[in-house]
Amino acid sequence: MPDLIAQATPQAVISVAELNRLARGAIERGVPLVWVAGEISNFKRYDSGHCYFTLKDGTAQVDAVMFRHKAQYLDWAPENGMQVEVRATATLYEARGKFQLAVDAMRRAGLGALYAAFEKLKSKLEAEGLFDPAVKRALPPFPRTVGVVTSPQAAALRDVISALRRRMPGIAVIIYPAPVQGEGAGAKIAEAIALAGERAECDVLIVCRGGGSIEDLWAYNEEAVARAIRACPLPVVSGVGHETDFTIADFAADLRAPTPTAAAELVSPDGAKLRRDTALLGQQLSRVIARVLEDRMQRLDYLSRRLTHPGERIRNQELHLEHLASRLRGGWRRGAEERSWALRDAARRLRAAAPDLSLLVQQQQELARRLRSTARERMAIAAERLAGLRAHLLHLNPQRVLERGYSITETADGRVVRDGAQLAPEQELKLTLARGWARVKVKDRA
Repeated sequence: MPDLIAQATPQAVISVAELNRLARGAIERGVPLVWVAGEISNFKRYDSGHCYFTLKDGTAQVDAVMFRHKAQYLDWAPENGMQVEVRATATLYEARGKFQLAVDAMRRAGLGALYAAFEKLKSKLEAEGLFDPAVKRALPPFPRTVGVVTSPQAAALRDVISALRRRMPGIAVIIYPAPVQGEGAGAKIAEAIALAGERAECDVLIVCRGGGSIEDLWAYNEEAVARAIRACPLPVVSGVGHETDFTIADFAADLRAPTPTAAAELVSPDGAKLRRDTALLGQQLSRVIARVLEDRMQRLDYLSRRLTHPGERIRNQELHLEHLASRLRGGWRRGAEERSWALRDAARRLRAAAPDLSLLVQQQQELARRLRSTARERMAIAAERLAGLRAHLLHLNPQRVLERGYSITETADGRVVRDGAQLAPEQELKLTLARGWARVKVKDRA
C-alpha cells in the first residue's frame, strides 16, 4: 500500500483496481470500528450463510454485509423494517467499487442501553460479593419438597413438574406464583422468593421461566430479584431461558441451570438410577451375607471336628507321653553308644600317635653321622677352592713378574710409563725392581 500511495502522483496513471485498493485502504484507516443505527431493508440471507442488507435512516442509506462466521451467533432473525444497531467497519468492495459496511455484530435498537444496565448492575453486585462462590450453598441430595417460583400458566412450570414426576414422583411441589415478564414482574418475583424463604416449607427453590428476548427476560436482571435470591435461606437454582441466556439471577443463584427442565433434574435425584443402585447394593449385600454365613458354617464344622471327649484327650496325651518317653530312652542309649564309640576311637588314635623312642634315637644318630660327613665334604671343597684362588692370585701378583727380570718405570709424579713417546731427555724416572728401586735419567729415547 505505501508503494501504491507513492505512485499515486498527478502525473502517474494507475488502474481502476489499484484506485479501488487505494480508496479501500484510505477508508479503513480513516474510519474506526463504530456502532451505526438504522433500519434494515432489502435483507437477504444466502445459502452460504452470508447476510446482505441495506441500513438506512431518513436521509441516507448504506449497503452492509454480515458474513456467516459472524451471523451464526445471532440468536434472533433480522427482518426488513427492524431498527437495529450494528458494529461495523467501513470498507470498499473493490470488485464493484461499492462503499459498504462489514458488520461484526448486530443488536436490536435500544438493547445497547439494556446491555449497559446489565453490565453495570452485574459489576456492582459482584463487587459487593453477591456472586462469590464461597457464599453458594449446596443442594440437598434427597429433597422431599421443591418450591417453584414462576407463572402458573408458564410452559416452564409444566416442564419442571414433568421432569420431577419422571425422576422422583414422590417429591412434593409447591408453586409460588409470580409473573415472569412485564411491568413490576421483578418485584413480584422477589416477593415470591421472600415468601418461600419465610414459610420454609420446601428444601430447595427453583426460579424459572422459558426462553425469550432480553426484554422478556429483563425481570430476572433486576437488583431486587438478585438480592432476594441471596437473602433466601433456601438453596436457589436458577433456570431462566435457554442455555445461551444469562441473567443477573443466574449469577446470584446457588446453582445455574441452562433450562427449567435442567433445573428440575439438578434438584431431584434420578429415581430409576436410585432403584438400580439399590437393587445392585441389595444383590451385593445378599452375596456378602451368603459368603459370611458359608464362612461361619465352615468354621463351625472345623471346630466341631476339633471338639473331643476329655477322656479321649487324656488317653491321647498318655500315648503322646509314652511316645516321648520311648524317644527319650532311645535317645539316651544312642547317646551313650555314640560316646563309647567316640572314646574308643580317641584311644586308638592316641595309641597310633604315641612316639617310637628307639626309632627316634636311631634317626638322630643317623642325622648326626650325615651332618659330620657333609661338613667334612664341604670343608674339603672349600679348601680346594681356596687353593685355586690362591694360585690364581699368585699368578697375577706383579712381584712375581718383577722376579722374572721385569721392572716398573714411573715418572716423578708416580705415573707408570708405558710409551717412550711420553718421555723427555734428562727426565728423571723411578725404576721398581723385584728387590729395591733406583732413580735414573733419560739420555735418549726411540
